[in-house]
Amino acid sequence: MSLTAHEIAQVVAEIAPALEGGWVQKVYQPHDEEITLEIRSQGKTLTLYISADPETARLHFLSRKHPNPQTPPPFCQLLRARLEGARIEHMRQIDDDRIVWIDMTHDGQPVTVVAELTGRTANIMLLDHDGAVRGQLRKGRFKTGETYIPPVAKARPVGAQFIAPKTGVMNHATTPASLPLSAELECRFQERDEARARARQREAIKSALRKKLKRAGKRIEALESDLAKAERYRTYDRYGELLKSRLGDIPKGAASITVTDYFDPALPELVLPLDQAKSPKGNMEDYFKMYRKFLGAEKEIRPRLLTAQAEAAALRESLAALDRDDAPVALPIEDTPRQNRQGPASRKAQEPAKPFRRFATEAGDHILVGRNSRENEELTFGLARGHDLWLHANGVPGSHVVLRLEKGAETRRESLLDAATLALQYSDLRKSGQGEVLYTYRKHVRKPRGAKPGLVTVTQDKRLYVKLDQKRLKRLKETAHSP
Repeated sequence: MSLTAHEIAQVVAEIAPALEGGWVQKVYQPHDEEITLEIRSQGKTLTLYISADPETARLHFLSRKHPNPQTPPPFCQLLRARLEGARIEHMRQIDDDRIVWIDMTHDGQPVTVVAELTGRTANIMLLDHDGAVRGQLRKGRFKTGETYIPPVAKARPVGAQFIAPKTGVMNHATTPASLPLSAELECRFQERDEARARARQREAIKSALRKKLKRAGKRIEALESDLAKAERYRTYDRYGELLKSRLGDIPKGAASITVTDYFDPALPELVLPLDQAKSPKGNMEDYFKMYRKFLGAEKEIRPRLLTAQAEAAALRESLAALDRDDAPVALPIEDTPRQNRQGPASRKAQEPAKPFRRFATEAGDHILVGRNSRENEELTFGLARGHDLWLHANGVPGSHVVLRLEKGAETRRESLLDAATLALQYSDLRKSGQGEVLYTYRKHVRKPRGAKPGLVTVTQDKRLYVKLDQKRLKRLKETAHSP
């Protein structure tokens, strides 16, 4: 929850002496509802954190930097123009309320940052030398240019005291003796902030995936429409051949001709439309031309359609994995920020030495489970051997599961049920608790040409209807280990 007025008074009393007389070196906006000021003061560089989050509005020093977006938001750009190089003159709490003023001087002119840490209405504003609002972090009660007036203070209980929370983090954290409250506040909110940051990153990835899936859907619709139009000309080669045999019988300017379809054993009669402005030979050539259009569409459009459908399936599987919380947060997609800025060394350091989830059956057989599309691809076509058993939940997005077998060995029934249980657990069938799992030898699993990672075709498969056995699942999870 947000800080109380008494907590704000205590933390301001603690950090103000460390800031006053310092210079603002840099301004950042890690998120929509927070800013950080990098301040050089008394021979040290301090980072002041101010949050206008409705649930956790607060201010304190940071001991570590928060990740920042590649492009600074508009309010951050305004603060950089007005505050960088400014000298901090005074920091104070207003009327014992949850409002803090930071008075500064920039290019000889007064400028003020107002932090209203008032819960649901929390905001951060920049005031000019006349006290007029020049910008604000969140849309608030003032328009640009209006004179700032503090909100009416609500009645508050007196004598409230700051009580440090008892957390495992604090019991082991190193807190500077000179700034204990600031360090305490950072630790109090650290776990929550990290969880929210992960959730925001996951939602950003899901949003990018949804946009890509929407574009893929539109591309599929357009390709299917083009293919359907070309499909009308599938039999036009027959019509051209039939017309070719009757060229001498077509009168000039005829609108149609009735022919016997010798390609059909029933020998039906067909009426072929003709272009009256063209000769019989010209009409015949038009029929063959339309058939060549069909062949061209089959050659050009269908592969593109299959590729687009495979891409859409892979995107849906990635989204499903994120919804199940199975996929890593840093899911590799083109829209993920900062992805391509990592060098080879950093990427290598982040790659797990042993990917996949790993389980063991009671008989000692090993089961491997992919965690996302990339791992599914690597597991099925990189690690699994032709005689290993491959499993997947039927008809829904889910993980590839491989039951490792010795060559020529028979599949143990209990090991098969264990692997099928994991295939059900790590798929969209998990919510229903039951469903059909298909299985086959790895040698019968193929990847379509141009398909996205994780998309496969299966032959000679068998089906197994499975109900999620929690006792079996618990036993398997006790044997699990993953990187």
